[in-house]
Amino acid sequence: MRIVRFKTETKAGCGIFEEGIIQEVEHAVPDCMTGGLPFDHRRPVFTGTCYQPDAVTLLAPCRPSKIVAVGLNYRSHAEEIRMPLPDEPLLFLKPSTAVIGPGGVIAYPSMSRRVDYEAELGVIIGTAAKNVSEKEARRYILGYTCFNDVTARDLQGKDTQFTRSKSFDTFAPMGPWIETALDPCNLTVQSYLGGALKQSGTTADLVFSVDRLLAFISRVMTLLPGDVIATGTPAGIGPMRIGDTIEIVVEGIGRLRNTVAGA
Repeated sequence: MRIVRFKTETKAGCGIFEEGIIQEVEHAVPDCMTGGLPFDHRRPVFTGTCYQPDAVTLLAPCRPSKIVAVGLNYRSHAEEIRMPLPDEPLLFLKPSTAVIGPGGVIAYPSMSRRVDYEAELGVIIGTAAKNVSEKEARRYILGYTCFNDVTARDLQGKDTQFTRSKSFDTFAPMGPWIETALDPCNLTVQSYLGGALKQSGTTADLVFSVDRLLAFISRVMTLLPGDVIATGTPAGIGPMRIGDTIEIVVEGIGRLRNTVAGA
């Protein structure tokens, strides 16, 4: 099942995207109850209204309270930057204000001279998770999406910690939807800059699996419905420039496309 959030000229809505059609779903419960979505995805109630994809603007597929991202979680990326593999997941946070959806514009901040793309698999939490075991982790996952961990690389090196470099508004593009029927263990993750392939790896190269990450993070903080785990990026990171188009492609999900403009 592909879950989308969208807007038309007159309203915003949620729906299920199947067979090339978006079927609108009634808003029935608070967002905080079901993966940041105002409906129960397990028992959706359709309004009877359908939309062609080109008749709506897709929004970010959820509204997280926080994004928990993971550094150095691909062996290829650690080798690329000549860093040892971590013994435990290296966590940092991106704020909800950084989120944009497919087609949104990444704003290049004036205080940075190098802004990079990072293609990632995003994990969307469906049920509040605290002290979850690896064995039970999948029960807490709503689905998966494409994620771009946009990074002001020069500021990351200058600050030595990640808050500023990862947190600018628009630095968390995600979408185009949440795919609920997916095994995250061996998916191809790619980025294309201006149509040229820049990154290509698989989640089989993760240092810490999706299940391990969820279990570990839930021992530190409660993950709420709609929160996102950004699972790390494969080798091939590089800079974007104003005017560029960046695409993140994850096998079994689809393609997230954004452009870069001056802030």
